[in-house]
Amino acid sequence: MKDTQEYLTSKGIHSTQQRIAIMNYLMKHHTHPTVEEIFLALNPKMPTLSRTTVYNTLKLFVQHDAIQTVNLEGENARFDADTDMHAHFHCVRCGAIIDIPLTCLSDLGNLQANPALQNYDIKQTHIDFKGICPSCKTSEK
Repeated sequence: MKDTQEYLTSKGIHSTQQRIAIMNYLMKHHTHPTVEEIFLALNPKMPTLSRTTVYNTLKLFVQHDAIQTVNLEGENARFDADTDMHAHFHCVRCGAIIDIPLTCLSDLGNLQANPALQNYDIKQTHIDFKGICPSCKTSEK
């Protein structure tokens, strides 16, 4: 909890019990949850927590670059505590969203070297892959 509080403070976010609980949930669950999933997971332990509070807290976290939003076509927004540059793989069969390191795309580390992007201040890059994950491929055999 202390690490979470320090992390939020380093991002310019005032810590409250609810904000710490939401950030802890995101840091422990790498499933890229929706507002509803976070609310349903935390509400039994925090009955005063509302969906609106979860939504507003996540919006605040995104504004302060403490988390990132994962937007997949046709789905509700999902949230990711990993703000390092990475891609997401969305399995069309089981619905899993999996983090993919971008070590294979070394040019992304220096996007501003691209002449078309020289005058832009890039804060995030989103790369999404869609297909069938290894677990689903194995189960179909």
